Amino acid sequence: MRIDKFLKISRILKRRTVAQEACGAGKVLVNGREVKPAHPVKIGDEVELLYASSSLKFRILNIKETVKKDEAASLYEIIS
Repeated sequence: MRIDKFLKISRILKRRTVAQEACGAGKVLVNGREVKPAHPVKIGDEVELLYASSSLKFRILNIKETVKKDEAASLYEIIS
């Protein structure tokens, strides 16, 4: 699955276009490397989102094409 789609489905970012813009601006790292929106992710990858004053780092636990709102948090585990 593409990183931009994963960020949207997991509800880490609200819209896919926001995820694409974040990737384009170099604010999304997968396993320590900047990635483009089409970068494929797999279970076990560590993703870091860089914000203006902080960051969010999480590990991908599961990948699904669609999930309900209540189940979205089960797709990842926050590291720091």
